[in-house]
Amino acid sequence: MRVLVLNAGSSSLKLSLVDEDDRVLVDREFEVAEGRLDENQMAGAVRAMEGIEAIGHRVVHGGPRYPTSLRIDGEVIRYLVTITDLAPLHLPAALAGIAAARELLPRLPAVACFDTAFHSRMPAAASTYAIPDEWRVRFGIKRYGFHGFSHAYAARRAAEMLKRSPHELRVVTCHLGAGASLAAVRGGRSMDTTMGFTPLEGLVMATRSGTVDPGALLYLERHAGLTEPDLTEALDRKGGLVALAGTGDMREILKRIAAGDDAAELAFDVYVHRLRGLIAAMAAAMNGLDALVFTGGVGENAPPVRAAAVQGLRFLGLDIGPTLNASVKGDAEISAPGASVPTLVVKAHEDIEVAREVRRVLSRPEVPIGKGS
Repeated sequence: MRVLVLNAGSSSLKLSLVDEDDRVLVDREFEVAEGRLDENQMAGAVRAMEGIEAIGHRVVHGGPRYPTSLRIDGEVIRYLVTITDLAPLHLPAALAGIAAARELLPRLPAVACFDTAFHSRMPAAASTYAIPDEWRVRFGIKRYGFHGFSHAYAARRAAEMLKRSPHELRVVTCHLGAGASLAAVRGGRSMDTTMGFTPLEGLVMATRSGTVDPGALLYLERHAGLTEPDLTEALDRKGGLVALAGTGDMREILKRIAAGDDAAELAFDVYVHRLRGLIAAMAAAMNGLDALVFTGGVGENAPPVRAAAVQGLRFLGLDIGPTLNASVKGDAEISAPGASVPTLVVKAHEDIEVAREVRRVLSRPEVPIGKGS
């Protein structure tokens, strides 16, 4: 089955055509201005793709109602509209992509593939917040986790590269891009992750703050008069590397460090400090580590980030070769000869994992659409 995969984000639209052998036949990416899709541009790209049999939409959040991927109908769309504030940078774009695809290819089955699905079977100890029962039950407040397709693919690809069964591996996968998260993947299953109820928790990101003491936010609300929209804007769009260095682009930060920019150096140090500590936390969640994987735009293309993170993790058996690290292209192992735990770089392929999910959903006997799966 040839699957058209749509990955609609706040700043880009990625289209992939993936065949039944997990080969990416066509791969297109377009910039999105102010979160608005250019439907004519998308239509031209889709019409040039031959043999589309189904559509898979990467949707960041399934909310409390949808722990697994499912076919899209009107009820599903209506529900996603009601939870857009859980991922305000991503869900509106996904909904726009769904609407455009329904107009272009109305007769093809379409599946909402939730990034949260991969983490839906995390142990309760990892997914539960220590908050009042009413918050957890009535409002569904828990750690959902994100970047599920990237983490799933990276862990599976690592097993292939190491020629080992994914069922026997404990892998920490580092999806580092504009958004960033880690996952502890044991036996192919997510055991813990760094993002939480929303994509704000965890690592320092391009424009997102990552974890901040909630007491500090309450203090600012009380003493600085900040409102919920103020906090959302600051934490989602004006936090992270942008807040510390004035740019969310890691390439630019590295250039500024080389030029002696103190703010850029601080931003890098804060970023790596959080990254290093949470990699260790993910390993602890699995009682050990068999492989570390870097993926995503920063994970694949920023050797200094990989080097700085691993330098502080040698106690876990990790070490990387400077030459290998600096010259890596594509999927590769970058471990130093003396390392007891391998470090890998894997090109992100959320599209392949989404296509596999679409085939899985559509192969099942159809259930009443919109009732979960």
